[in-house]
Amino acid sequence: MADLKSLVNELNQMILEGKILEAFDKFYDENVVMQDNDYPARVGKAENRKFEELFVTGLTEFRGAKLLNTIVSEGLSVSEWFFDYTHKDFGSRTYTQLAVQRWKDGKIVEEKFYYNS
Repeated sequence: MADLKSLVNELNQMILEGKILEAFDKFYDENVVMQDNDYPARVGKAENRKFEELFVTGLTEFRGAKLLNTIVSEGLSVSEWFFDYTHKDFGSRTYTQLAVQRWKDGKIVEEKFYYNS
């Protein structure tokens, strides 16, 4: 199995290439728990993939994404992102987000996003 830093780098590169759903399918555990800020957590890969699909298909204009920083530790990664896009449900959004991911056996088992909404 590749080391965690390699997995995180591959995941982030796929996101930068716009392969968000492909990255989700490859790197997320079947029982993953995901949460945005203090909103209720979403449990399970199927539920979270639906959420990701709605986000991706709702993009009406994508102006850019930039990976600002990455920290990798034992079973934990944190990626700081800058995003700029327009979404049919959320309108025009420009913000910085932290994605905190807990990994087990090469898969993300928990992810929480921190951003100003």
